[in-house]
Amino acid sequence: MNKRKTGADYEDVAVSYLEKKGYRILERNYRCRYGEIDVIACKDGVLVVAEVKYRSNDRCGEPAEAVDVRKQRRICRVTMDYLMRHKYFCERPCRFDVISIYGGGKINHIENAFYFQG
Repeated sequence: MNKRKTGADYEDVAVSYLEKKGYRILERNYRCRYGEIDVIACKDGVLVVAEVKYRSNDRCGEPAEAVDVRKQRRICRVTMDYLMRHKYFCERPCRFDVISIYGGGKINHIENAFYFQG
């Protein structure tokens, strides 16, 4: 299975997980010139930007470790584009989550995994 297909499959798993937890999915794979956001959802009036990471094993470290400062900045730039295009500006609270999925199917959802990187 190629990386793109594998990523899409595990994003499906993450979306199902979020929906079961009461999140409303607004966008998947939102793209702009700055990059991509895996999942944009809403729960309790908060806009949730989620990065999904999968690892079949821990040889390369924890999945969430792949969301380094550089990746966080990119996600924040894409989020700003999304907010501007949807006219949210600063009126809506927003948080950044990381959803780690492990080879055995275990899911670790880290809420507020990082803060806005301007």
